[in-house]
Amino acid sequence: MKKVKMIQKNTLISSGVVTDEALAQINQFALTPLTVEQIFTFKAVLCDNEVDRTWERFSDDSLEKLAKLIVGRTVIKNHVPDADNQVARIYSAEVVDTGQLTGYGTSYKQLMAFCYMVKTSSNADMIAEISGGIRKEGSISCSINSRSCSICGKNSLESYCSHRPGKVYDGKQCHFVLDGIADAYEFSLVAIPAQRNAGIAKAYEPETSEIEELQQKIRLHLLKSRM
Repeated sequence: MKKVKMIQKNTLISSGVVTDEALAQINQFALTPLTVEQIFTFKAVLCDNEVDRTWERFSDDSLEKLAKLIVGRTVIKNHVPDADNQVARIYSAEVVDTGQLTGYGTSYKQLMAFCYMVKTSSNADMIAEISGGIRKEGSISCSINSRSCSICGKNSLESYCSHRPGKVYDGKQCHFVLDGIADAYEFSLVAIPAQRNAGIAKAYEPETSEIEELQQKIRLHLLKSRM
């Protein structure tokens, strides 16, 4: 039985420009063709392949899979899954090679998403806040089935790993690689301060205590006994 973990990762938002290509992509989702005057667009760095403050990073393959899965997904507020809470939609996404290097020596890549809103009287304030830099943060919601340790390679979602994130083992600092993207759910506008690497952070799990590690071992043992 494969375990899937849902995660949320903060993003940074900036305003975009409506090109002819962008308008064509947007109109694939519209029932009635929209004009440039009717829409407002913005872009967001959803995630990257750098080790973040929780000692985790997405693999390059994960970024590519997310770029495909996130297109067409809705943009909501505060991760509240309600139809009346929809404010925008993602019409395009791509993985961008920045030309820089990550802290572990590979090409630094970001997942960039492009979103659109239909201008209405009810969302005029929100559009103004995005344009004015007030609403700059967001959070992507997706699921993974692999969180592998950089030291031993174990998937911590399926088997116990004794290595602690951020600690150094034989000269190597431990972090976890997020891989095996199962799905991409939505992108939310949230009031969470941006962190390093274009406002990227992750609401995952804090460093486990010894008691929590023991509980994890017990759960894994019970899970295996039922398989």
